[in-house]
Amino acid sequence: MTKRIYDFSEGTGEMRKLLGGKGANLAEMSRLGLPVPTGFTITTPTCINYLENNESVSQLWSELDGAIERLEQRTGKHFDDPTNLLLVSVRSGSQFSMPGMMDTILNLGLSDETVEGFAELTGDAHFAYDCYRRLLQMFGEVVYAIPKIKFDNIIARQEEQSKKNVTDFSLTELKTIITKFHKLYEEHGLVFPQTATEQLRIAVTAIFESWNNKRAMTYRELHNIDHNLGTAVNVQSMVFGNSGEESGTGVVFSRNPSDGENELFGEFLINAQGEDVVAGIRTPQPIASLAEEMPNMYHELKKLVEQLETHYHDMQDIEFTIEDNRLYLLQTRNGKRTNQAALRIAVEMAEERLITKEEALLKVTPDMVNSTLHDVFSEESKARATLFSKGLGASPGAASGKICFDSEAAKALHLAGDPVILVRNETSPDDIEGMITSQAIVTNHGGMTSHAAVVARGMGTCCVTGCGNLVIDEEAGTVSVDRVTLEEGDWVSVDGTSGVIYLGVLEKESITTNHHLTTLLEWADTVSDLKVRANAETPQDLQTAMDFGAVGVGLARTEHMFFKKERLQEIRKVVLTEDEAEKQEALEKLLDYQRSDFEKMYHIVREKPMVIRLLDPPLHEFLPSSSKEIEVLAKEIEWDVSKLTNRIHSLEETNPMLGHRGCRLGVTLPELYQVQVKAIILSAMTLRRKGVPVVPEIMIPLVAEKEELSQIKAQLIKVIDDVMGREKCPFPYEIGTMIELPRACLIADDLAKEADFFSFGTNDLTQMTYGFSRDDATKFLSEYLEKGIISHDPFQTIDEHGVGELIKLAVARGRSIKPDMVIGVCGELGGDPTSIKFFQSIGLDYVSCSPFRVPLARLTAAQVGLMANE
Repeated sequence: MTKRIYDFSEGTGEMRKLLGGKGANLAEMSRLGLPVPTGFTITTPTCINYLENNESVSQLWSELDGAIERLEQRTGKHFDDPTNLLLVSVRSGSQFSMPGMMDTILNLGLSDETVEGFAELTGDAHFAYDCYRRLLQMFGEVVYAIPKIKFDNIIARQEEQSKKNVTDFSLTELKTIITKFHKLYEEHGLVFPQTATEQLRIAVTAIFESWNNKRAMTYRELHNIDHNLGTAVNVQSMVFGNSGEESGTGVVFSRNPSDGENELFGEFLINAQGEDVVAGIRTPQPIASLAEEMPNMYHELKKLVEQLETHYHDMQDIEFTIEDNRLYLLQTRNGKRTNQAALRIAVEMAEERLITKEEALLKVTPDMVNSTLHDVFSEESKARATLFSKGLGASPGAASGKICFDSEAAKALHLAGDPVILVRNETSPDDIEGMITSQAIVTNHGGMTSHAAVVARGMGTCCVTGCGNLVIDEEAGTVSVDRVTLEEGDWVSVDGTSGVIYLGVLEKESITTNHHLTTLLEWADTVSDLKVRANAETPQDLQTAMDFGAVGVGLARTEHMFFKKERLQEIRKVVLTEDEAEKQEALEKLLDYQRSDFEKMYHIVREKPMVIRLLDPPLHEFLPSSSKEIEVLAKEIEWDVSKLTNRIHSLEETNPMLGHRGCRLGVTLPELYQVQVKAIILSAMTLRRKGVPVVPEIMIPLVAEKEELSQIKAQLIKVIDDVMGREKCPFPYEIGTMIELPRACLIADDLAKEADFFSFGTNDLTQMTYGFSRDDATKFLSEYLEKGIISHDPFQTIDEHGVGELIKLAVARGRSIKPDMVIGVCGELGGDPTSIKFFQSIGLDYVSCSPFRVPLARLTAAQVGLMANE
């Protein structure tokens, strides 16, 4: 018989799929002997069977009755027994953490009758009725979907009438609230169930059904969580943080989730229940204050937190309750953290020997690395800016956008193409869609562990909470501080690190250094077989690539070097003039320009490899198009305007990307390639004479025939031999080819007889294989993706079955001729994690990507290598 329910004592931390993350961790903590209130877990398959198969719940209820009996025996308390009342919490818990997405019910088991006995049992009627008031609201919201605002309005009217906060209500006022809550149920045609068993059964089915509520499904889609996993249900005996001044509740992280500092981080509230903290209903105190108010509890908590972090080998997010000076742990899980914190925590845990360096590498995702290189507000712009408000920097980042006050407005602004700043008194799980579309989230209430803070950190979204001076009128669509009032659509800038909100738009700047990132990537390089080069040719990009740890340059394009006005003029003369002397004069000028270019590049790259691609673009890109430009050029080369116009028109092509470009330029205008190669050799020679062992790597693009490669290569070798002989300075060099045509893949064995190396140009290879124009495909690819015709954009992630098979074939055929041939890839796919995994699997030596993707690629290459060796 399938077992549907496990007592905490029966499970382990390895049973996440069956018990959900929360249930598995409760079982594991119980196994470790930690102070966990006893309880049991209903399994995730039970949820799926209920939702999908309409499985009869009679067997579940039978098992549930047995689990309750065991719980009663362990606690010595009983359901519906006013003299010795058992109350429980009911919490969801899927395999993967979904903070704020699923629903919780506390104090289950109270009723109109038992609340009186509970008051006598505890000796505190105010406490008993406060618990019942909370249960009625949670049950109404979670189980019966009565809007939260209706409960809040009843409380708000009572607060206004009595001139005090709900936590300070008298017993009479609490009873009044309870009566009004019952009437609210009646207004919705409902009655609150008066037995604990009925409450529990209804709560269990409600939590099962909440797996498919809109916000849960949205969260899963955002985080790529399988919709078929289901949620477990955890039933746990209640402990009460709202039972007096020697009680409390809180959330604590073993390290700071914002910056990763190794210190206890969190918040707590005296005389409160857990939902008060995470919902932001009351502003909590920092966890450090617990050391002053309850020093024994603080030190015990600190010891237990350290034990859990050591046991789980990760930063922990722990919920705790103190009941009459006795500490209980209600939950632990690997804590959500900012990307900057994730880097620091992984590195410092390895340095502290809590984990290995290899484990540290696997704890950080490529997206985390990528986000650490994002922008921050410049110091100059902050100095000039007008401060609007200040709160808690709950999730780092910098964002400017238009403010709005609800999720629907946020989605509308986003669809209109505007950046969004979501401003709320407090967020709730229902706000998830608006939060996803926002560049930043700002709340009036709540602290560092509120719903807004936790969800924003998980998404990597900038967030500021606890801006207590904001006066937000969501209905009117305004937010005010003192005499400054902003309306929906006004611009603000949010600094999630400092917690400051500024008026208007601030300038940003890039962060390019990070000690923990540098350390982690150094570890990555020691375990990577696949090396990472960069696509770069300007001094700025080359320096960035070197700073980010590229082992070399996989693609230095030369065509961009010719588009400066004075260079464009000379190359036009080479292409168009009929005067040989004038052409030679232009070529000499181009040689000087190119030699200077390459010397600057080699000074930055030095002894690291750099593949320089000879001219590749369609010829027409160098020619004038406007009549004014034609007139100027005609005068310079002393041609008749009509003659020049006709000559230019004769060079126009119907499909330039398939036309007179790449190595075809080397065939029809060999002097251009010869000048480039001469400049490369002379600049390398300059560096070698200074003691830098440069080995030029020269790449011939767009080869489709072996004879193209052999003829061009022979011409280039002759130029190189002439230069080296004249200068009496021989040194090694390589001439390879860029494989970017399907035919080149098929004849790679023939090409390998001439080429010293291969580099795959994935942009053109994808374009040629699919027959998609990479410049125009965006017009229809989105619809292809939406209709499921393709699963991903092949220009962003490798098409393994088509383009990938061609590359795989070319590698095999090339190495059948030259087993040690160095083969790499450049193009957008060189920085894509999924593509990198494929390139490693087929034995490439390196990938090359844009400079800012180098750190991401280095980490991915290491992770792929580690996982391949497991």
